[in-house]
Amino acid sequence: MDHCLSHHHKLLRLPSPVSTLKPRSSVYFAPKSQALTRRLTVVASASSHCEFSSLNSPLDPRTRLGKDLSSVLQNHPQLFHLAVAQELKQLAEERQDARCRMNRSAESLEACLHRRIARLKEQQCQIAVEDVMYLLIFYKFSEVKVPLVPKLSKCIYNDRLEILPTKDWELESIYSLEVLEMIREHVTTVIGLRANSSVTDNWAMTKITRQTLGRVYVASILYGYFLKSVSLRHRLERSLFLESQDLHLSCRTSLQEMSPHGIKSLLFGHIGKIQSECVGSHKLEKTNGKLKCYVMGFDSETLQRCAKLRSEEAVNLIKNHCCALFGDDAEMASIETDEVISTSFSSLKRLVLEAVAFGSFLWDTEECIDSVYKLKEN
Repeated sequence: MDHCLSHHHKLLRLPSPVSTLKPRSSVYFAPKSQALTRRLTVVASASSHCEFSSLNSPLDPRTRLGKDLSSVLQNHPQLFHLAVAQELKQLAEERQDARCRMNRSAESLEACLHRRIARLKEQQCQIAVEDVMYLLIFYKFSEVKVPLVPKLSKCIYNDRLEILPTKDWELESIYSLEVLEMIREHVTTVIGLRANSSVTDNWAMTKITRQTLGRVYVASILYGYFLKSVSLRHRLERSLFLESQDLHLSCRTSLQEMSPHGIKSLLFGHIGKIQSECVGSHKLEKTNGKLKCYVMGFDSETLQRCAKLRSEEAVNLIKNHCCALFGDDAEMASIETDEVISTSFSSLKRLVLEAVAFGSFLWDTEECIDSVYKLKEN
């Protein structure tokens, strides 16, 4: 997979999702209600708009398990995490049972059959887990009362897109001040909207191609994922530094080697400015100082580790979500590749902030699921 996203002009190339298989049946849940129904209004003109209900997500669950958990999330949100834990445990057991049968039959005449069964079960479980990951991410958005932007094909009228309400405050409230500072710089870099811009500037109209909008969205997901990774590293190293003022540099090196993450290119259009702010800082001062100065202390290999998507499931999830949001391959082939959309800077900011939050929530979700169901390493 090519993770290179130099200067926001290269879209993440992701492998095709595995084929959809019919999953095993699950427990019965109550009929759907509108308990968690939220609405997102996308205004195209004074007289035309579209409203979205239910999960408000562009990507629908592909498996029976995903649909069942979606029902639990809407009807009994207090039971959602318990249901997820039970289903993940069952998926892990089913996958392990298939592997054990394959290993036991390695020397028998049925070895080929059991290998195929194990492979199909692996694919089936992976699709189900991707559904679980997506619902967990949606749950995190619902906690801050932010609906996901629905399919853009349903929201663009006369080549114009407006997203209301913007939900900027809610999307920014989930971060520390240090992380938020870097996110605001990222917004300025990719759409040119200053953090302290006026209302007039926010609602000024601009034009952007559909492809460019997709690239910015994917890049922002990866940036949010990266920031979550490095902010946790920074917090850990800073706590170790405060506990031991004579912390040796080799300790930091060993911590870097423990990290499983990486990336080929980092989204810092403002990297020169950050470097100038951090020039002359001692490495231990960077550890105990600003997050962006800490990041500038990384070598290229460490930068790569810190932003690499850790699992294949995460790779597939980003691809499927973005294809559903911006249009699948068939839809994209039917429109002009340079289709121009008119929108406001405020709407662009809304999309970028959502994507950054999606990446941050994805990191958390990987960590949560991997403790019960071992994800496939990317």
